[in-house]
Amino acid sequence: MNGLIDIQLVLTQILGFVLFVWIMSRFAWKPMLAMLEARRAKIAGDFAEAAQSKSEADQLKAKYDAELRNIDAISRAKLQEAVAEGQRVAAEIQSQAQTEAQARLQRADDEVMREREKAKEIIKEQVISLSLRTAEKILRTKMDDPAQRKLAGEFIDEVSAQR
Repeated sequence: MNGLIDIQLVLTQILGFVLFVWIMSRFAWKPMLAMLEARRAKIAGDFAEAAQSKSEADQLKAKYDAELRNIDAISRAKLQEAVAEGQRVAAEIQSQAQTEAQARLQRADDEVMREREKAKEIIKEQVISLSLRTAEKILRTKMDDPAQRKLAGEFIDEVSAQR
C-alpha cells in the first residue's frame, strides 16, 4: 500500500495546511474575528436603538393619546359652555322681548285711558253745551207743558244723534 499513499506528499500538505492556518490566524483570522465582533456589536446596537426608538414611539403615542383625550374633553366643555351661553342669551332675549311687550301693552293701556278721558271730557262739554242751549230755548220761549215735552224730546234726539 505504500505505493498508493505518498507519505512525503501528505506530510507536505499537512505542513502547508498548518502553516496556512497559522498565517491565517495571525494575519486574517484576528482581523476577520474583529470585523465579525464589530458587526455583531453594531447589530446589537441597532437592535437596542430600535428597541429604544420603539419605546420612545410608544411613549409619544401615549402622550399624544392623552393630549387627544384632553383636547376632546376641552372641546366638549367648550361646546357645553357655548350651549349654555346660547341658552342664556336666548333667555335674555326672551325676557327682554317680554319686558318690551309689557311696556308696549302698558303704553297702549295708558293711551286708551287718555283717549277715554278725552272722550268723557268731549261728551261732558257737549252735554253742557246742549243743556245750555236747551235752557236758553226754554227761557226764550214761554212754554207750557206740551211745549216743554216737545223740547225735551228734541233734546234727547239731538243727544242721540251726536253719539
